[in-house]
Formats: sequence, structure tokens, C-alpha cells
Amino acid sequence: MYLPRRTSRAAAALRPGRVRIAAAALVSAAAVVALTGCSGFEYTENICADDEYPVLTVGSTGSSCVSDKEEPPAGSVRYPEGKVPQEVDDKWDVYWATHTLDKDGNIIDVPAN
Repeated sequence: MYLPRRTSRAAAALRPGRVRIAAAALVSAAAVVALTGCSGFEYTENICADDEYPVLTVGSTGSSCVSDKEEPPAGSVRYPEGKVPQEVDDKWDVYWATHTLDKDGNIIDVPAN
């Protein structure tokens, strides 16, 4: 008469096949995160702090941030209304990388150096 071999539940839970499947699942999940770069999470950086506003250097693409309580320093002006960059690499941040304001306040292409 044949009697089946008895194993404990703990031993049955740690069968090599299940361990391999779990390890493969973890490795696959890590690969997905590494390859996608967590693309579901978008990070944006503000141009200035909450109590500041950006100003443009006249005649160049230089910019800086000024306290809401202060006027722009000499040689800098506020961006034209509706064309103020809010976040790094947003529409207006990219635009002002190739444009600036002249001394009369006109939008011009950045002069070649």
C-alpha cells in the first residue's frame, strides 16, 4: 500500500516554482519602473517662489525673480502681460529663450553674440 508523503504547509508554501514566479514578478515590476522613469508622475518647477515675480533683462534672455513688494531692478522689466513664464520649460519660458525686449519695450529676436 502506498502512503503519500506528508509535507507541512510552510514547506508547501515555499515551493521553488512559487519563489521563482514571485521573483520574476518583482524583477519585472522593477524593470517597468526603471524603463518608464515613473512617467506617470510629472514634476514641474516654478520659475519663481510664491511671493516673487519674474523679470526679463532688457536686450538679453537673462531673467530673475523679484519680491512682490519691489519694483524690477535697473535694466530689467516685467514680462508683457499674458506672456509671463510660470514654470520651467513652459510655452513662455521656451519663447523667451529666443526673444527679448528692447529699450522701447518691443519684442525682438535675441541679438546674435
